[in-house]
Amino acid sequence: MTGIDDSEGMALAIAAADAPHPSVSPNPRVGCAIVTIEGVIHTGATEPPPGRHAERVALDAAGEDARGATAFVTLEPCGHHGRTPPCADALIDSGVDRVVVAIEDPDPLVAGEGVELLREAGVSVDVGERTDEVEAQLAAYLTHRRTGRPYVTLKLAATLDGRTAAPDRTSQWITGEAARADAHRLRAASDAILVGAGTVRADDPSLTVRHVDGTDPLRVVLGQAPSQARVHPCREMSGELPEILDELGADEVVRLLVEGGATVAADFHRAGLVDRYVVYLAPALMGGDDAPGLFAGPAVTTIGDVWRGRITDVVRLGDDLRIDLLPNHEPGDH
Repeated sequence: MTGIDDSEGMALAIAAADAPHPSVSPNPRVGCAIVTIEGVIHTGATEPPPGRHAERVALDAAGEDARGATAFVTLEPCGHHGRTPPCADALIDSGVDRVVVAIEDPDPLVAGEGVELLREAGVSVDVGERTDEVEAQLAAYLTHRRTGRPYVTLKLAATLDGRTAAPDRTSQWITGEAARADAHRLRAASDAILVGAGTVRADDPSLTVRHVDGTDPLRVVLGQAPSQARVHPCREMSGELPEILDELGADEVVRLLVEGGATVAADFHRAGLVDRYVVYLAPALMGGDDAPGLFAGPAVTTIGDVWRGRITDVVRLGDDLRIDLLPNHEPGDH
């Protein structure tokens, strides 16, 4: 007995994974909590490559306390040699009595092997605690492993009447500083950021992380960027969007942030390739129908065909609002 139930123990592991720390991509943001018989808690989260996985961070913190303890892990411990030795072996060697896993790892290199190794060594293993929460927390990683493609976030910014620029195409700045800083946090959490060549020609964005700490993502341009554009060095790509996503996924791009423009946003949206929408709304009104909207091209012809998702969060950022929106399909189901 640890003094806490499995749900509480997994909540500790989820919180450990949620704690702010640098990007660990292409690894998943896993959390682990070691809870001793006396109820002493040691937690850990996966470190950036080539650092330790969450289990080893928690085990190193626990030391001899791990013997006879229960380990709560958000994702199945690996059972193979990758960038680090197998975490299943580390748990076995530590002397833990029991391991509780939220979800099995769909990565073909794991896919139940970690659980099997633990059970073969006599460690009790239970799978399926707080699964929905961890599926949401690890949505990007799971999408990449299940489909081979990145998890696609489409970032949009508009006035309250849905306009992204003035009729003369000027658009800086629709939102305020707090929203722009938040958008840069999205960039910092992404492996790559994608825009169309038209946006590069019109706005000459640098697409870097400037307002927050973090590493600049890979910059991807659909089409050809002018030679003097600030987006360089960038990766120029062309072709069908599904094939582009396949190529980026094969290069370990787990999180892709699409920033536009309106034609690129519409193409991703209409093809059903967006896993998550982040919309920044400014308390401003263009006041007419001659300013560009969020998407280029024709709208649906009837209300019965309108796209509907579900709002998962609304946050106030200074005078602006950020709305997080998910499609009514499973991540990566496109």
